[in-house]
Amino acid sequence: MQLLHGMSALSSLPPEGALSIGNFDGLHIGHAEILRDAKALAATAPVIIITFEPHPLTALRPQQVPPRLTDLQTKRQLLSDAGADYLIELPPTPDVLGTTAEQFWQIIRDQIKPRHIIEGADFHFGRGRSGNITRLQEWSAGTTIQLHIANPVETTLQNLQIVPISSTLIRWLVGNGRMRDAALCLGRPFTLVGPVIRGFGRGRQMNMPTANLRITDQVIPMEGVYTGQCRVGENNYPAAISVGRPPTFETAEFQIEAHLIGFTGDLYGQQIHLQFLDWLRDQRKYPNMQTLQLQMTHDLSIIAQLPV
Repeated sequence: MQLLHGMSALSSLPPEGALSIGNFDGLHIGHAEILRDAKALAATAPVIIITFEPHPLTALRPQQVPPRLTDLQTKRQLLSDAGADYLIELPPTPDVLGTTAEQFWQIIRDQIKPRHIIEGADFHFGRGRSGNITRLQEWSAGTTIQLHIANPVETTLQNLQIVPISSTLIRWLVGNGRMRDAALCLGRPFTLVGPVIRGFGRGRQMNMPTANLRITDQVIPMEGVYTGQCRVGENNYPAAISVGRPPTFETAEFQIEAHLIGFTGDLYGQQIHLQFLDWLRDQRKYPNMQTLQLQMTHDLSIIAQLPV
């Protein structure tokens, strides 16, 4: 996949491709369906994805920016794996944010020159999100550009509720600890990616050292203890993941930490991928460290039996 940046890159794209525009956060199974459609429509022509990086709200309303489901590098890799040939990242600069819907359409028609455009029914574009799928239908009519409106993708959650998949829904599921449901929507486990930083050393005192993860802009799961896996380099390890302020230690700060079963070595400064598989239990206050250690031993005995 070729990665390009900025509005100036749009005129350098090869014509006659299949184009989709969107944020693509999480690259969930609905996004994957759009990529599959684009690949099929493009045949031997390129699949072109235009996305916004970072989110436009970082410039417009920073306090309302939604946390990411995937870090940037993972998002790029997922798009590449799903079949994107070109990824153009547009920054939230005045020239990008100030482009009207009609001007953006003219850029698509006259510079990008795709044969196909694939979007969902709720697609919006242009300054103030004034462009929508209806206007895109009107403008593309009579041209050589064919507009395809993707059907919404639904899934059945663990409680048998049928829901349309969206990044907003997945953020809510993660924020409420519903990791199995989040995985159904994503098509893979929800994963936090970040460097390992130094913690307080309490796990090491109990002979259960933990890797403390620094997360900046990804969505944070609900406080609790989870079953998971941790990828270090090319290896996967079963992991007990703790999110929150351990109430046994009254002065504890918010932490995301994981004990990796079977791992030995120093992880400080390394980037790891922490997959959340399922909710295990909530955070509890124990009378002393010994009682907490017994509980953690029990947690690990459950997780050790899970397949890697």
